Amino acid sequence: MSIVYDEAQQAIASESRRILDARMESARLLALLERTGEFDRVFWSTAVEQGWTALAFPEEHGGLGLGLVELGIVAQATGAATAGAPFQTSNYGAGHILLASGQADLVGQWLPRLASGEATAAVAFAEGNAPLPPRPGCAFAGGRLAGAKPGVASALAADIAVVWCLHEGRPALALAELAGVSRRAVDSFDNGRLYADLGFDGTQARLLVAGEAASELARDALARMAVVTAHEQLGGAEALMFIARDYANTRRAFGQPIGAFQSVKHRIAELYTLVEIARANCIHAASREGRPDFLSAAAAARLSATEAYDTAARDTVQIHGGIGVTWEGGLHLHMRRARSLAIEQGNALFWEDLLVDELAGAAA
Repeated sequence: MSIVYDEAQQAIASESRRILDARMESARLLALLERTGEFDRVFWSTAVEQGWTALAFPEEHGGLGLGLVELGIVAQATGAATAGAPFQTSNYGAGHILLASGQADLVGQWLPRLASGEATAAVAFAEGNAPLPPRPGCAFAGGRLAGAKPGVASALAADIAVVWCLHEGRPALALAELAGVSRRAVDSFDNGRLYADLGFDGTQARLLVAGEAASELARDALARMAVVTAHEQLGGAEALMFIARDYANTRRAFGQPIGAFQSVKHRIAELYTLVEIARANCIHAASREGRPDFLSAAAAARLSATEAYDTAARDTVQIHGGIGVTWEGGLHLHMRRARSLAIEQGNALFWEDLLVDELAGAAA
């Protein structure tokens, strides 16, 4: 694929950004930061209305039959607007796992509902600092799940969860409905992500896949979600770059715009470089969906987008000076989102290790 979007993809990008710019309000998003258990329902209703929830699912299951490239384009617009619903990523990850598992009855039951936005899903893989622990604390036996999953994004409001667990001593993926499951809300840096600790105590579940096939599918799903998240980070980083540029051109000090000072110029120029590197990696990774080098491409996108968003959040606040840390300034919407997204689907150390392993394997 080309490193630029075609005409149809550019239309999706401009239209999704136009819609979100018209409907997102910073006052509403700021309030969500301090309200545990709530998410941006305006964004989610918009996503359902526009068909964004169905973008990357097959048409025979209620989807639009597009792919990761188009879903990434919408995620980029979402990141620029700091929209507050995490299901965009987790629904896609759970839906992909269901499709790949080959469980036709579960696919028929849940995929159309995920595509329509009627149902929402969480992906419960991580424990502690391990995005995919080799021996997870959750266990599946006799059609039931036992154990806990801490800090799961989307879990506070999700209907189902795909859980990384042990089955007969081997890693496995299981699907559980969350009605009646213990959920403890996590009061976090970014409450719109709906983090919750899940406690399974003999919860009924269905085994999707086990053994090495489960490990491969879990890595692939994690990489796909990481590519969506990387696009969201890219959108946030680019939005901050423009905010920093505009402020530097209007704020004056010592009789001239602060953008005339080399320290400010250089920071914004560096942000531009980071954003464009992240953009190239994100488009490349999305276009490699299903290819042998997809994992390494996803890792590169995730790492470059995390660096771009983190740096943009820090530097834009500093360029704004004192006003950058005020509540009314709103820059901490991006600061908090940057920090939250940086650890979902695994932190930078995890993706660095995965990238090294993939490149070493390819070289061998």
